[in-house]
Amino acid sequence: MRYALALEYDGGPFCGFQSQPSACAVQDALERALAAIAGEPLRVSAAGRTDAGVHATSQITHFDTRVLRPQVAWVRGVNAHLPPAVCVLWCCAVGDDFHARFAATARHYTYLLLNRPQRPGLAHGRVGWHHAPLDADAMRAAAGQLLGTHDFSAFRAAGCQARTPVKTLRRLDVTRIGLARDAALLRFDLCADAFLHHMVRNIVGALVEIGAGKREPGWIGELLAAADRSRAAPTFAAAGLHFTGADYDPRFGLPATRRDVATFPG
Repeated sequence: MRYALALEYDGGPFCGFQSQPSACAVQDALERALAAIAGEPLRVSAAGRTDAGVHATSQITHFDTRVLRPQVAWVRGVNAHLPPAVCVLWCCAVGDDFHARFAATARHYTYLLLNRPQRPGLAHGRVGWHHAPLDADAMRAAAGQLLGTHDFSAFRAAGCQARTPVKTLRRLDVTRIGLARDAALLRFDLCADAFLHHMVRNIVGALVEIGAGKREPGWIGELLAAADRSRAAPTFAAAGLHFTGADYDPRFGLPATRRDVATFPG
């Protein structure tokens, strides 16, 4: 039988989602917990392979097993075997045609960026940070140039294993949430059919360059056309990035597969 399962996790204690030889990943922790309930080794597949330090409010996975367990065992039972930083939200039986990665029609990310002179304290590890004032209007003007289907090689990590750099970015919103006169929380909401390795963090890095006045908004269009990663801004910190879910055909009958990220005080 195949099951779909949703997780939330703090990425700080893990080396990313994908299993590693050192068993330090979210996948490793989840598979150990599932095996404790199933009594057999299990493998999971996920909608998004988040990097070290990246969080998830709704990571969708699936696994196959020959054993039957009450539904509560796959949630409360698995949670009892998971470390505190990761939690199963729901689990349900699905057909064999469901695949957490390949059946996803879109993926969603939110990046939270604290913009104030002082580094984050209360929200440490959950937000990115930039000390100097940022122009949200300039970043919005630049962001609009990235919407649509493009070759995103300028925003692709060197080790990216995607078969093609061409992706369709359907949403890139930049919202300023005021905290105080000299501070703000900037929120970047993105949706695409799929994302390249480090694509969101590289886009945020470029937008911060523009927001800081180091580049004009039109520069991001030049980067896109050049398809040259070496000309772009540095990759921004992982801490503020949150995978917020994936979209699937309603025929799969899944519970909600997207959860908004909470905003944090400074």
